[in-house]
Amino acid sequence: MPDITYTKIVLDMASPKPPKANILLIYTGGTFGMERNSEGNLVPFNFARVVESIPVIRSFDLQISVVAFDKPIDSSDMNPTHWNRLIQIILDEESTHDGFVILHGTDTMAFTASALSYALPGLNKPVVITGAQLPVSMPRTDARENLITALEIASARQPNGQPQVPEVSLLFNHHLMRGNRAQKVQSSKFDAFRSENYPLLAEAGIEITYNQNAILPLVNQPMAGSLPHWFTGVGVLKLFPGITKPAVEALLNNPAVKGVVLETFGAGNAITSDWFINCITEAVRREVIILNVSQCLGGYVHQGMYATSQLLAKAGVVSGLDLTFEAAITKLMWVLGRGLSYNSTINDLLTPICGELG
Repeated sequence: MPDITYTKIVLDMASPKPPKANILLIYTGGTFGMERNSEGNLVPFNFARVVESIPVIRSFDLQISVVAFDKPIDSSDMNPTHWNRLIQIILDEESTHDGFVILHGTDTMAFTASALSYALPGLNKPVVITGAQLPVSMPRTDARENLITALEIASARQPNGQPQVPEVSLLFNHHLMRGNRAQKVQSSKFDAFRSENYPLLAEAGIEITYNQNAILPLVNQPMAGSLPHWFTGVGVLKLFPGITKPAVEALLNNPAVKGVVLETFGAGNAITSDWFINCITEAVRREVIILNVSQCLGGYVHQGMYATSQLLAKAGVVSGLDLTFEAAITKLMWVLGRGLSYNSTINDLLTPICGELG
């Protein structure tokens, strides 16, 4: 793994009460952790001073440790190497922490949440990913509320002592979503994420109300013994009226590409031109996996419901059902990285791992 260094500190919470939970706060970068320096420029925030900036954190009676990437990254630069660093940190710290909060830039937050959900199904502890649309240093910031709520959720327990939300989730603007069901839908409003195809896991008002029926139960399986290999020889083909044969062939005929997420219209519909169907059929014949997801934020791919999708099904395109784009591309990378046979890879794509489809 390339060197992505980080610094770990234990915050002085100065509370006379014993902590009710040990939480690890991981700061990767992004808008959340910026503040203005003396010249008026936005620079990364020193997370050793997070309690000074948000003193109400002390009222939770938590023991909080902070891991901060030494070089905070813009989430646009997030890649599978960073995912594996996050996974490794969580695995290294799992035995001494009850929950995890990851501060992450919003642009690729849903991709990271999806990727981590596939890699950590046996963790059985809360991993809450959050961030902000405005830096923590700004007067009208959403950063404080998002962090405070994420810490509360990460430390919440049921009466029997089990974690309230033992899965990878995404918290934004009072809404807790399953990580692999969330999508960013706004760049200029605080209500930046939605979960169109799955209910909210919780909603924070005066109190935090948990939707227990929507939350994954504890998983009776061991954690993976090694980090995932993310296969990055994948591509995206988004259909639009007027798409040309050379554009489609450029992707499907690339020998380095072994998997493609096909973004279709509506319920999984595509153009029916002979050249297009022939391109798809030939790619499948070469065992390129083509995964059909809808361009719509909500809804379901029903291959075969309309004539325009029957040809895709006949050609061997895999229906992505109700997968989000983010969940689809990361699952394709995760499954292809396992090096299974063509049919086994397709079977794994269609098998729910952590509530990402179905």
